[in-house]
Amino acid sequence: MALSESGVLSGDINCTHPGKEEEPKDQANTPTARVLTLGEQERLNGERALVSDFKQMKLEKEAQKNWDLFYKRNTTNFFKDRHWTTREFEELKACREFESQKLVLLEAGCGVGNCIFPLLEDDLNIFVYACDFSPRAVEFVRQNPLYCPDRCCAFQCDLTKDDLMENVPESSVDVITLIFVLSAVHPDKMKLVLENISRVLKPGGFILFRDYGLYDHAMLRFKPGNKLGENFYVRQDGTRSYFFSKEFLAELFEKTGFKCISNDYVLRETVNKKEGLCVPRVFLQSKFMKLES
Repeated sequence: MALSESGVLSGDINCTHPGKEEEPKDQANTPTARVLTLGEQERLNGERALVSDFKQMKLEKEAQKNWDLFYKRNTTNFFKDRHWTTREFEELKACREFESQKLVLLEAGCGVGNCIFPLLEDDLNIFVYACDFSPRAVEFVRQNPLYCPDRCCAFQCDLTKDDLMENVPESSVDVITLIFVLSAVHPDKMKLVLENISRVLKPGGFILFRDYGLYDHAMLRFKPGNKLGENFYVRQDGTRSYFFSKEFLAELFEKTGFKCISNDYVLRETVNKKEGLCVPRVFLQSKFMKLES
C-alpha cells in the first residue's frame, strides 16, 4: 500500500491510487502540518457531501476483494523495494543488545514483500513474520525466490478481526513495521489493529510507522463523490485511504498502551516531468514503544 523513486506519479494525477512509495530523500521533517494554499483550502471546504451509507458498507464488506483485485492487476510491479527502511528506522539495528542477536520482526501489511526481502538480504540475523489482508499478495511473497520458511513466515490476516497469535507467539516480536498500511483501514477499526499487533509485541518493543499525512497531494486530488469521512477517501478501484494528522495518530497509539518516541510530518516535492507538475507529498513518520504492562 504505498510510491516511486523516479518521482513520476501517474497514479496521483488521476487519483486511481495515491501513487507508489518514494524513497525518502531530499525531504524535510517537521512537527507542523503543511500549510494549504487558498485554492486548496477552498477545495477542501467545499467538499462536504459524503459517500452514501449503503456504499460505505459495501466498500467495507468488499475491502479484501478490492485489494486482492489490486494485486491481480499489478502483480509485483506496482511498488518498488524499500531499501530505505534501515536508514530511516535505526531501531531495526539499535534495539539489539549485541550485534549477533537475532531480531524478530512483524511486517503488518506486507504486500508482495517489498520491505521484507531487502531486510532479509541485508540482515542475516533477522526472522520476519509477514501478513497481509490480500491472499494474493501473500502468495506472491511465498513465490519469491528469496522466501525461506527458516527465516520468514507469511500468512493471510485481517488485522481488524483475525487473532495474530494464531500465527505469532504472544510477546515474541521485537519490532513491528506498519508502513503504508493503517491508512487502508476504516478509522473506526484502527484501534482494533493496534490492539491485535500489540499482543505479539514484547514490552519495550517498537512500532515503526510511515503513512500518508494530512494534506498530501493525493488527498487534495480527490474529486467530489469520493469522500467517506474526515480525511478518509475512496479511490476509483474501491480501495480506501486515510490521511493522518500527527495529533490523531498520537492519541490513537497512546490510548492503546504505547509511548510516542517520535512523530513528524515528512514533506517532499515530487516532479512529474511528463505532466509538468511539481506536487507536494506529505507523509507521517513515527515511532512508538509498547509500555511495560
